[in-house]
Formats: sequence, C-alpha cells, structure tokens
Amino acid sequence: MSAQAEWLGDTRPLMGTEVSVYLWSDDPEAGRRALDEVFDEASRIDRLMSTYKDESEISKINREAADRPTLAGEELFGLVRRALDISVLTRGAFDITYDSVGQYYDFRERQRPDPGTIAAARETIDYRLVELDRAASTIFFAKPGVRINLGGIAKGYVVERGVDILRRHGIEHAAVTAGGDTRLLGDRRGRPFVVGIRDPRQDGEVAISVPLEDEAISTSGDYERFFDEDGVRYHHIISPATGEPAAGVHSATVFGPDAVLTDALSTSVFVMGVDRGLTLISTLPDYESIVIDASGKVYYSDGLRQPETPSTESEKSP
Repeated sequence: MSAQAEWLGDTRPLMGTEVSVYLWSDDPEAGRRALDEVFDEASRIDRLMSTYKDESEISKINREAADRPTLAGEELFGLVRRALDISVLTRGAFDITYDSVGQYYDFRERQRPDPGTIAAARETIDYRLVELDRAASTIFFAKPGVRINLGGIAKGYVVERGVDILRRHGIEHAAVTAGGDTRLLGDRRGRPFVVGIRDPRQDGEVAISVPLEDEAISTSGDYERFFDEDGVRYHHIISPATGEPAAGVHSATVFGPDAVLTDALSTSVFVMGVDRGLTLISTLPDYESIVIDASGKVYYSDGLRQPETPSTESEKSP
C-alpha cells in the first residue's frame, strides 16, 4: 500500500442541493481525478434533467409533449420509464406528474397555489397520462397541462452513477451523497459507514444512526424545502391524490441495494404514510425503512431491529 494512501472528499452545490464524494485511494492524484469525474457526471445529469434550466431535455419535453410525441434521449427516456414502473408499484404514490401542481409552489418566496389552481392542476396529475413509445423513444402527454419532474428519482440516479464511475477507477471504499440520498461503495476499510438520519425537528441533530456497507440510503423529509404558515408546514413532497403537501409523516428513510429505487421509495413511503408505506416495503426483498411520524414516533420495517440510541461519536457523517 502506498504511504500516501488517504481519504479524499469534496462537496459542491449541484442538483439544487449539495453533492459530496468521500473516497479512499491508494493514489491520491488518481483519487482526485475520479472525484472530479463524479462531479462532472452530476453536472451533466443536472443539465439534462433540471426543470429549472430552460435548455434541459426535460424542459423541452414539458414544453412540447402535450402537442406531439417528443423525442427523448435514451437516458432520459429510460429514467422516465423506470419512474412510471415505480408509479405502478406504489399505486400512484410516486408520480412524476406531481409537478403539474408542484410548479406553483415557491418555498423560498413562501408562495403556494390557491385552492382553485390546485383543483385544476389535480386533473393533470396522473402518471398514466404520460405515454411512452419505446420503438420511437418518444414521450407524449395525453392531456394539456401535464408536467413531469424527476426530482424524486434523479438524485438517486446521480449517486448510483457516481459509484459506477468510482468502481471503474478501482475505488473500493467510498460514499457519494446528493441531498438526502447516499450510495455507499464497500465499507469504511474494515468497519461499516455510519449514516445519520436527521432529527426532523431538531436542526443539526441525529435521530437514528444506521451502520451500512455497500448499500444505498435515502431520506425524504418535510424539512428540506418548506415554509410554515398559520401553524401549517408547506413542503415539497406533494401528494398526487390531493395536490398538496403530504401530511402525517416528518421523514421516511429507505435503504437497499439501488439508490434509484431507495430515492423513489422514500418519497412513496412519505406520501403513503406509516401503515401503507411499511406494508409496501415488506413486499420488497432487500429493502427496509424507518419512518418518523408527525408526532415524532419512530417506526421500523419488519426486517429491522430498533437500534440503540446513537452516541455522539456515531452521529458523525461518513
């Protein structure tokens, strides 16, 4: 082993959040090249899938697909197809057409749509209105006003792609994080990574720490983008059934082998609530969940044991 082997890490603003990469490399210079390549890939995906960029491919789809079948690149088409499959799995709890109403929320400006706008937009929240032609690689919206957003799946895709890049560079121990989504590669050189699940009402505090190796973990919480008004928290996790922020849960965490699925499932469990959400997880081998409800009570999926209260040391990030 090289005497210069070391842990390397960096964090950069991307994907509307922060993306971080933390890795062990026997060759620090090669490790830094691998690290930069992960950030380059995250930037590329952001340019492709951000609804905040007018020139992105998804923005083009949103402008044109209600008028005509619109050609999508293989990568975007594939992720939209996977998102629709997850919609079927979750019976619509995960639905990329939520943005038909989600576009009218501005959490920085503390703005939310009025009931009339929500009622009208709800008519276009339905994943079945997104029609895919696999042979032609086109996307068509069956009703005007439909708008899609991959925000509930794209960060999981980014961290999964990041780990693929690190593997190609021969990296065996790493963590790639984008917002609430983390993909771990291997372990922390002989011991597990310890990932903290944030206390949803105590900023900077960890509610639960989970030891993990070579796995993905995603958390969706009502504390990520929100504002409070008259005792009500308006946040970015929209229930497709109501067009309004989902209620009853403060955070939902899912872990398993694939970050794309854990990302989408954490949103789904949040929307479905404790009982329906954990019932869904019980049907999926290799996936587990921890849910903190609106009263602060913690629930665990059937395959988990309740962990001990984390110590100060275990609350550190990987």
